[in-house]
Amino acid sequence: MDGEHFAVSGLERERERLPPIYNSSHPTGLGRGVKSLSQRREPGRGLAVGMTTGSLTSNHWLRHGRELPPLCLDVRQKPVKARLSIDTLPPEVKAPFPSDPVIPTRTKTCRGFTEDMDRANQTGDWRDVREFYLTTFDSFIEINAAFKREANGSFNTIDDSGVNAKFVNAVYDALLSTPQDIQKSVLKGIINSLLREWKGPRTKDDLRAYFILVQNPQYSSTSTYVIYAHLLRQIAALSEADHHFLVHWLKKLSSRRFRQLVERLLQFISTRLFPGEPDDLPPLSKCSWWIPSATRVLGLFNAANSVSSSPIMPFTDFYNITLEHIDFMEEYRTWQSYGNSNRFSFCQFPFILSTSVKKAIIQKDSEQQMISQARQSLVSKVSRRQRVDMNLLFLNIKVRRAQLLSDSLDELTRKRCDLKKKLRVTFVGEAGLDMGGLTKEWFLLLVREIFHTDYGMFTYMKDSRCHWFSSWKCDNYSEFQLVGTLMGLAVYNSIALDIHFPLYCYRKLLTPPTAPCDQNALVGMATANLEDLQQIMPELARGLGELLSYEGNIEEDFYLTFQVLQEEMGVVKSYNLKPGGDKIPVTKHNRKEYVQLYIDFLLNKSIYKQFAAFYHGFHSVCASDALMLLRPEEVEMLVCGSPELDMSALQKAAQYEGYSKTDTTIRCLWEVVLSFPLELQKKLLHFATGSDRVPVGGMADLNFKISKIDVPTDWLPISHTCFNQICLPPYRTRKELKHKLTIAISNAEGFGLE
Repeated sequence: MDGEHFAVSGLERERERLPPIYNSSHPTGLGRGVKSLSQRREPGRGLAVGMTTGSLTSNHWLRHGRELPPLCLDVRQKPVKARLSIDTLPPEVKAPFPSDPVIPTRTKTCRGFTEDMDRANQTGDWRDVREFYLTTFDSFIEINAAFKREANGSFNTIDDSGVNAKFVNAVYDALLSTPQDIQKSVLKGIINSLLREWKGPRTKDDLRAYFILVQNPQYSSTSTYVIYAHLLRQIAALSEADHHFLVHWLKKLSSRRFRQLVERLLQFISTRLFPGEPDDLPPLSKCSWWIPSATRVLGLFNAANSVSSSPIMPFTDFYNITLEHIDFMEEYRTWQSYGNSNRFSFCQFPFILSTSVKKAIIQKDSEQQMISQARQSLVSKVSRRQRVDMNLLFLNIKVRRAQLLSDSLDELTRKRCDLKKKLRVTFVGEAGLDMGGLTKEWFLLLVREIFHTDYGMFTYMKDSRCHWFSSWKCDNYSEFQLVGTLMGLAVYNSIALDIHFPLYCYRKLLTPPTAPCDQNALVGMATANLEDLQQIMPELARGLGELLSYEGNIEEDFYLTFQVLQEEMGVVKSYNLKPGGDKIPVTKHNRKEYVQLYIDFLLNKSIYKQFAAFYHGFHSVCASDALMLLRPEEVEMLVCGSPELDMSALQKAAQYEGYSKTDTTIRCLWEVVLSFPLELQKKLLHFATGSDRVPVGGMADLNFKISKIDVPTDWLPISHTCFNQICLPPYRTRKELKHKLTIAISNAEGFGLE
């Protein structure tokens, strides 16, 4: 069935299902004969279409429901190309160009509406309220007449929608408490409006109508989903310039209203994917455009959240957990094959995918790359008729504890072709089979040594409690590449590292998200501002902020030039921020440029070679398109896990072997653990798992096990980090258990037989 025909017939069926609107004398059921904005433009439509911003009409997109244009996260208005003007036409083909319709003036105010509602609830006479709702949702013109602050004001800016938000909220908050016939009349009015308004170019009054209609609370019910879907489809099909306006209007909504609309869209997508009753919704084959349309509109809300001065809601609240139960690898493969083209995939809109889904995609993508790498090695050996050694299936790292850093660097450099194989670590001279625990310890010890202040690769910033790259210059930056490789291996092998980089570091790591083929191409040069500097050097950021707001004579009071001094390995060196900078004074007129160049120098240029080596090390392992799906915060979660410990969640997820959760020893254990300070809780987690961080999936993903060991109670607890397991003697008292456990977790470095 043709998509456009089905769209119309679906709405018409919904209209027929609803009862006739009261006092209707008009054949459409609207009773007032007021033409819509698009209808009033009808005589000039041919010219009007030719004079749009160059995007296809919504009629085109409605005809191809699965081919709606992808919404960019940074919604910006495209430059308008040269267009046909009526002034350039010969006189004989010119026709009168209709002006925009005049919106009727309505006198109902928010206070008057509230009084009508109070009177209706007291007397049971709903005539005034019914008439208001019937009139208001009769057409796009009437919606503007009711809710526009000035009926015929232009309000053609992104800063002001011109909508009386307080009145809209009052009308919608009251709607669900009105009699059913009023609620149904509103829905029927919306259907009629959508049937009229789905073709032709848009005015700002049309956008206002869509902006108001999408806030209707009636769409929470599945019985209204057909109407809601058509509204979302029309909004999704608007031009990029129109989306730009909607994004900025949406960010002005109250946080409560904004969250309600986001949750409603997420629920709509979830219900369409997994309906409660099969007959609740039309067959998926006939409305395959529902989910793409809703996801694109959700993208507008995500964009509004991003461009807001401070986020309206956490980015994690845009995650749709339901998507963890779909074939997300099929979505990923579709996205890899078609990119952001007409073929819809949730990966085009990564904000909706939880970190758990993204982690699973990266893991499966990594596994496929690992298998492919191992298969190539195997085939190569067989083809040369050489004896097959199963070690070739692994990235085997052999290191001495006393030479941990140099051995690790040598091994990773020598075996750089094997980085995508499964990692297996051996400590020379120790009898240990690596089933995960030795690998975790290798990462932990290596990170501790690399980030030690005496080593000098990274500087620890006390004020911000994070590490940053040292700016000292050298001939070989291979150790920075080692750190990047180490981080990549941790993500690749699903191991959380105890690394403290600022969020800006992960933004640099995604600039660009995939390594360029040209080794000389610039990498990691993320745009930096004062807020980014605040994450790393808060004291300096405050000083530069004061410079920007200083009211006095900057030249005389600060005596600055476009030259900065920097200490490197005990030697103070000077650098010009621009050519001849030592001779250019900082003034009130150029101080913004000075601050921007200084920040860029500190966070990008002064450490470029160090970070470039680090970047290429990371991407030599994590060369996956899946990185394009990640936010900097999510990369940090994948690398480090979460520092937020919830021992109650660990208690709920714990498994027992030889014990039950009601045994005295287990009850004492959890009483002790839950009373531990945070540092001891971290040590316990490190003792049991080899890391003091929580994986992306939470405590439940640890598969934490407590086993009974039949030894005397003067023994200390034993851990098997490769299995995330603690072996606990049957201690009889809480005091004894606390004493033994504290000793064990405080002296956990060095592994015996695993």
